[in-house]
Amino acid sequence: MALIYPTLPGIAFDCTKKPTWSTDIQKAKSGRETRIRWQSRPRWEFTLVYEFLRDTAAANELQTLLGFYNQVSGAYQAFLFVDPDDNTAVGQTLGVGDGTSKAWTMIRTAGGAVETVGAVTALTAVYINGVVTTAYSLSGVTITFNNPPADGAVLSADFTYAFVCRFQADDDMEVLKFAKQLWEAKTVNLISLIGEVIT
Repeated sequence: MALIYPTLPGIAFDCTKKPTWSTDIQKAKSGRETRIRWQSRPRWEFTLVYEFLRDTAAANELQTLLGFYNQVSGAYQAFLFVDPDDNTAVGQTLGVGDGTSKAWTMIRTAGGAVETVGAVTALTAVYINGVVTTAYSLSGVTITFNNPPADGAVLSADFTYAFVCRFQADDDMEVLKFAKQLWEAKTVNLISLIGEVIT
């Protein structure tokens, strides 16, 4: 069972999310450049801010957050993070059938960019040329149809997804007490992982 980052009240609106890439750039004296891209998709950095974390018997978000951090041993273990604003794909085109292929990777489109999702949390519908089908299986982020879709058939799906993440660093979890039984966390830093599958 995959560990899922806890959803807690008290999260602020001023959280940040940014894509990061790994590119080497060699610049010649003439001003020309040679660039090498080392990643096929971005890693996402999330900075979460909690305005309050209660520490009472009835509501104990502080212990939930600290307990989760310790459960995954800081930056050691990967987990699923459901971005509250970026977790749903409806009618997402997965590809076009060629009459022989049966497997496709679950992807999401953001603007003009396409990237593999970290994990599928729920697959609600799969379509071949707009018609719902149940003749498939899902393993991780790979959907496999029982029979190869026909040449030219448009494959799409409705699903929710999560990012496979870890904490940025082992010493990154700091909380501040600002009132009796009330704490805040100014920064909780997560980074997505490429190629790590959690089911």
